[in-house]
Amino acid sequence: MKGKNQRVQKKLLDINNPRAFYSACACHSLNLTSCDMAKSCTKANSFFGIIQRIYTIFAKSTKRWQILKDNISGLTLKSLSSIRWESHVNSVKAIRFQMDDIREALLHVSKTDNEDNICSEAYSLATNELGDYEFLVGIVLWYEILFAINLVSKQLQEKDMLIDVAIEKVEGLVSHFKKYREIGFSNALESAKEIAQKMD
Repeated sequence: MKGKNQRVQKKLLDINNPRAFYSACACHSLNLTSCDMAKSCTKANSFFGIIQRIYTIFAKSTKRWQILKDNISGLTLKSLSSIRWESHVNSVKAIRFQMDDIREALLHVSKTDNEDNICSEAYSLATNELGDYEFLVGIVLWYEILFAINLVSKQLQEKDMLIDVAIEKVEGLVSHFKKYREIGFSNALESAKEIAQKMD
């Protein structure tokens, strides 16, 4: 823990072990890096804003949430969290693998809700955002990126994780993304095309 001059680390140094030293949590550092990476990109901010808008439109009404439940058959929508990066992969995953069903639920809301602004928002999300090829590519890319980060993050949280193994895991993640740049992007484009064709 931080605080070598006054706080917990100081007490540990004085009372228990004078050789105790501060070591940043690798998992927390990975989480912070991911958050900062996404916040530094306008397109990423816009993408995650759409993800949150989709969640919010259903979550603010039990009637709309029921419409969502009636249309999807597996993963439920999740809210984004600024402190738990894992929430991002769960949020993206639910939409990535149920895009057509979520679009149908949004269209249903746009036709049946009593509030004009909700109808307009639901229709816009269903036709503009979910119908946008750039968004479709983004959902494929972000899911694959977040899945890889989350996998390493979970491994870093294991109770028997050693620092040298943690370094290897992070280096492996960097290597994975270097390879992904070479072949992953073209695969993501193909996956986005398949989603687009499925949704007509």
